[in-house]
Amino acid sequence: MAAKAQHRPDNTVLAVTLIVVAVFMMSVQDMIFKQYSTAMSMWQIFALRGLFALPLVFVVAFATGRQRDLLSGAFQKWSIIRSALIVTMLISMYAALPVLSLSVVAAGMYTAPIFVTIMSALAINEPVGKRGWIAIAIGFAGVLIILQPGTDAFSHWVLLPVLGGFLYALANVVTRARCQSISATALALSLQTGFFFAGALLSVGLMLWPATVEQASGAPFVLGGWSSVGTSEWLLVAGLSVLAVLIAMTLAAAYQLGKPATVATFDYSYLVFVAVWDYLFFSTSPTVTTTIGILFIVSAGLLVLRKDKQKSAASFS
Repeated sequence: MAAKAQHRPDNTVLAVTLIVVAVFMMSVQDMIFKQYSTAMSMWQIFALRGLFALPLVFVVAFATGRQRDLLSGAFQKWSIIRSALIVTMLISMYAALPVLSLSVVAAGMYTAPIFVTIMSALAINEPVGKRGWIAIAIGFAGVLIILQPGTDAFSHWVLLPVLGGFLYALANVVTRARCQSISATALALSLQTGFFFAGALLSVGLMLWPATVEQASGAPFVLGGWSSVGTSEWLLVAGLSVLAVLIAMTLAAAYQLGKPATVATFDYSYLVFVAVWDYLFFSTSPTVTTTIGILFIVSAGLLVLRKDKQKSAASFS
């Protein structure tokens, strides 16, 4: 039986604004993860970031008057399921970062909107409409165009971000269908707790059952141990903590306020941001085909925005 979404008035303009801000911050965070993937393991970053992020969530909650029901909201069943999906999604994505370019990882991840559209239609009875399906198809075509030129794009590593895309889609549909009544601060607390425990438990696991030298050298970001932490590393972790909390709150709010298929289309703007970071920080210039793919993605977003404007105008006529 299809689950019914908890009712909450849509605010498409605010949802779109929030998702663009969220994915911009995500692109900055992911660029930093790629930049420092040889300095610290993923689990070390997750665990240390949690030491800053968890207290920061409580500070934000009290500063904004959202402390009421913070713990009950953060640790109820659907919050935990959503957090587990997002943590697993980012592990899949970050595991591929040292091997693939940001743009290729992002293109694999951004199979997510097509999954969001299908799940929205089948699981929570969200109407997508002909124009919505066309927009998602155009955006997905843009992803395929970006994936095609990269020689590493079709390696087995690309399967990890594609898996992440599926999990990301599922998490966003859960947000819309089951977590609308939970505050963004509570969802942020739940997510950062998930990251902290994932980092701590897997760090302990690697201490008890360490990878071989060959395995660790082949995938140090995933299988490597902890490294020493100096002032610059602590500042880095603190900055990532602030980003993590802001991303968690804006991402949750975006999918609470707008239809998943609409919000997911603007989620594609992440690809534009990572193309810029690839050029600026990793000396990877966008190809002609990558540029064409980005134009497809922008066109898809404009098509959905036009649909929503027409729907809003009709409702007032």
